[in-house]
Amino acid sequence: MQFIDWIELTASIVALLVAIIGHEIMHGWVAYKYGDNTAKDAGRLSINPIGHIDPVGSILVPASMYFIPMLLGMGGGFLFGWAKPVPVNMSTVIRNGGYNAAMQVSLAGIAYNFALAGMSSALLLSMAQPLEGDSLTYIITYIFVLKLLLINVVLGVFNLLPIPQFDGAHFIMYLSLKYRLDKIAEFFYKAERYGMFIVLIILMTPLKDYLLYAPIQMVLRFLLS
Repeated sequence: MQFIDWIELTASIVALLVAIIGHEIMHGWVAYKYGDNTAKDAGRLSINPIGHIDPVGSILVPASMYFIPMLLGMGGGFLFGWAKPVPVNMSTVIRNGGYNAAMQVSLAGIAYNFALAGMSSALLLSMAQPLEGDSLTYIITYIFVLKLLLINVVLGVFNLLPIPQFDGAHFIMYLSLKYRLDKIAEFFYKAERYGMFIVLIILMTPLKDYLLYAPIQMVLRFLLS
């Protein structure tokens, strides 16, 4: 790997940690606003990354998705992963704020990712593309902001999909309960065990072009227009 590749990798890792840790903290923070102290008592509202790192989602999966394509001669992969889910007592949230509060908790991480993507795009549009004569600090900053934009858009779009276990499905489940569509809520609850299988099917088939790549490109075009 060349020096610039190491810069890109380091920037990607830091951007991924900022994206996934902030995503989880926001779930716990919104729940805390509705009287649920579970995440706070567990020390999970801290920005200290140690308590949020998941060995599989924060290390193994991102490393595999980045390095395996390189080993196969397909160029550098992209980073995707997740942090340990923040514990939330939805019964407390619903008791204090109803199903609207539960939906807010469900979408809090996605809102964080898109807000961070929006700020990153605004900053990126104000910066000139680095040239050879620019300082190393400026080049690193530009690459980091770019990675922050890309990773947060990917995470935001992915979590918005109504896949069991993911935030989009949780939102639909609580929305269904609010309007007493119990069968829909029951379907998503029972399907949670199959969430990761659905993710693998999406990633390994042309479905990813329609469910992931297309909306990601649409959001990026909007933010960078």
